[in-house]
Amino acid sequence: MALQQLSEEQVRTWTREQKDRWWLENVYRGDMPQLTLRSGLTGFLLGGVLAATALYIAAKTGISIGVGLTSVILAFALYRTLHGAGMARDFTILENNCTQSIATAAGYMVSPMIASLAAYMLVTGQIIPWWHMVVWMCVCSIVGVLLAFPLKRRFVNDEQLPFPEGRASGVVLDALYHGAAGAGMYKARLLAYTALLAGSYQALVSDGWMRLLQFRILRMDQWAGMKEPWTFHERLDTYYYAAVGKASAYLPTILGTDIRQLGLRLTLDVAMLGVGGLMGIAVATSCLLGAFVNFVILAPIMIQAGDIVARVGPTGAVVPINRAEIVNQWSLWWGVTMMVVGSLVSLLGRPEIFRGLFKRSQTGGGTDVLRHIELPLWMSAVGVPLFSVLGAWATHAFFGVPWLLAFISLPLIFVLSVICTNSMALTSWTPTGALSKITQFSIGALDRSNPASNLIPAGMTAEIASNAANLLSDIKPGYMLGGKPRHQAIGHVIGIFAGALCCVPLFFLLFLPPDANGVRSVSTMVSDNFAFPAALQWKGVAELISKGVSALPYSAVVSMIVAAVAAFVIEVARIVTRNRFPLSAVSIGLGVVLPPESTFAMFVGALIFWIMGRRYKAEGTPGHRFWVDGLEPICAGLISGAALMGIGNAIVNVLL
Repeated sequence: MALQQLSEEQVRTWTREQKDRWWLENVYRGDMPQLTLRSGLTGFLLGGVLAATALYIAAKTGISIGVGLTSVILAFALYRTLHGAGMARDFTILENNCTQSIATAAGYMVSPMIASLAAYMLVTGQIIPWWHMVVWMCVCSIVGVLLAFPLKRRFVNDEQLPFPEGRASGVVLDALYHGAAGAGMYKARLLAYTALLAGSYQALVSDGWMRLLQFRILRMDQWAGMKEPWTFHERLDTYYYAAVGKASAYLPTILGTDIRQLGLRLTLDVAMLGVGGLMGIAVATSCLLGAFVNFVILAPIMIQAGDIVARVGPTGAVVPINRAEIVNQWSLWWGVTMMVVGSLVSLLGRPEIFRGLFKRSQTGGGTDVLRHIELPLWMSAVGVPLFSVLGAWATHAFFGVPWLLAFISLPLIFVLSVICTNSMALTSWTPTGALSKITQFSIGALDRSNPASNLIPAGMTAEIASNAANLLSDIKPGYMLGGKPRHQAIGHVIGIFAGALCCVPLFFLLFLPPDANGVRSVSTMVSDNFAFPAALQWKGVAELISKGVSALPYSAVVSMIVAAVAAFVIEVARIVTRNRFPLSAVSIGLGVVLPPESTFAMFVGALIFWIMGRRYKAEGTPGHRFWVDGLEPICAGLISGAALMGIGNAIVNVLL
C-alpha cells in the first residue's frame, strides 16, 4: 500500500488544523491493534536484549548503534513464523511499530552509562550506586518524553519534516506488511545466520564458555590433566609471539618501543567487523588515520621524549607504558580536541538546523482535532517542571552538584532539545556530543573545583535532548502508518525502564566486577576490551576545566592547538564540498582513544562491504541482495551474536 502524504504546497499553505484533519481522515488506523500486551512484552524483551548489545559495543567503540530496524525485522520474522505454525496471530504493522518504539527507547538508555556517568566515576574514583543510576536516567528520559510531544505538534504534524531515519523505518514496515515480505524474511535469515556464526566464533575465543564446556561438561581437566581451557586466540599475533619467544631480533619495535605496548595487535573481532560495515568506509578510514598518527608516529616520539612514562600506581607497583597509559597521559588531549572542535564546527556549519527554530506554527486558531489521541499538553505543562525539579534534586542528592548549578542547567534543556530535534528532523543526527560540551563549559566556568558540577548537568541536558529528538524520530513512522501517538508515548516509557533495568546490572557485571574480596573498583572499567572512548572524552573536558591548560605537558598543549586547527580545516572542507571530503575530524579523534586493534578491525569490515558494494552495483542480482540490501542485517548479526556471547562469557566467569 502506497504511503499517503501531503504535497509540498499543502504543507506550506495549510494550517495545522487542516493537516491534522486530513491525517485523521486518510491515514489514522484507530481500529488496528497497536500497544497490546504482546507488543509491549515483545518490545520490552527485545529492547532489553538489543540494549545490552548496544552497551557492549558502545563501551568498546563509543558508538551508539541503532536497534530500530533490527527490532522491526526480528519482530516481523518471529510473529510471521509463529503465525505460519498456527501458534499466534500475525503482528499488525502498528504492533510492530510499537515494539520498535519500545526497543529503540531501551537502546537510548545506554548513552549516559558510557559517557557522562562513566566519566564521573573515572574522575571521582567513586562507584555510583545502581539505583542512583536507574532513578537519574529514568527521570531525565521521562522529561525528554514530556518535552517531545509539544515539539511533535510543530515538527511532525505542522511542518511535516522528513526525519530520514524514522521515515526509513516506516518505509521498511510498509514494505514488509504490504509488499516485500519475502525480502523481510530473507533479511531475518541473514541476521540469524550471521549471529549464529559470530556467536560460535566468540565462544571459541571466550575463556568462560570454554571452561564450562571443557571442564564442567566434557571433564577434560580430569582425564587430560588440563589446567587451563583451550581457546582460539582472538589476537592472532599471539601465535607469532609464542613462536619467536623472547628473541629480541624478531620482536617488532618503533623507536625502541615494543609495538604491543602501543596497542598494535592483530585481532579478529567479528563485532568490530560489523560496526565497521555500519559506519562506512569514510568514517572507518578517518578512525584508522587517527590511530596511525597517534600510535605509530606520535606515541613513540613522546615516549622517547619522556612525556609518556611508566608511572607508580596507587599500590606502589610500577605501571608499564601501555595503550591506556599513552591515552591518559598524553594522547587524550589532542584526540578530545579533534572531537570537540570537529563536532562544534559541524554543528555550526549546518544553518538549516537553526533556521526557523523560533518560527510559530500555523495553528490557524482552530481546534485541536487530535486531542483525543495525542498526549495531552497539560501533562507536558505539569510534568516537565515537576520532573525537571526532580532531576535537579537527584543531581544534587546523588552527585553533590550544588542546587544553584543544577537549576541553572535547566533552561539549557529546552534550547538544546529544540536544536537536537531540528537536527534529527533534517539529518537523522543528534549533536548531543557537541551540545553537551556547551553545558560542560558553561557550568564549568561557574565551578571549576567539582568535576561533577559540569559532568552531571551536561549529562542530564544531553539525555533529555537526545530522548526528545529520538522519540520524534520513532513517532515519524507511526505518523506515516496511522498509529496512535499516546500509545507511542507509553511505549517509549516502557522502553526507558526496559533499558535501565537490563543495562545497569549488566554495566556492573561487565565493567565493575568484584575482586576476590567482593570489592568493586573503577580501575577495572577501562581496559583493552572496553576502551570507553566517549567517557574519556567527557573526562578530558572535565579535567581540562578543573586543572587548566597549564597543568599539561608543553607538547600536549601544542598538539591540542594543531588538532584544533586541523579539525576546523577538515570540517570546513566537508561543509564546502557537501560531505564529499573523505575525512571526519570527529572520527579521527575517535581513532586516537580507541584501541588500534579495534580500529583496524572496523576498517577491515568497512572495506569488505565497500568493495562488495562496488562489485555488485546492479540491483536485483544475488550479490547486490546479499552485500548491499543485506548490509544492515549482516552487520547486526555480527554485532549481536558476538556481543551476546561476550556478555554470556562474563556471566559464566562470575558463576564459575
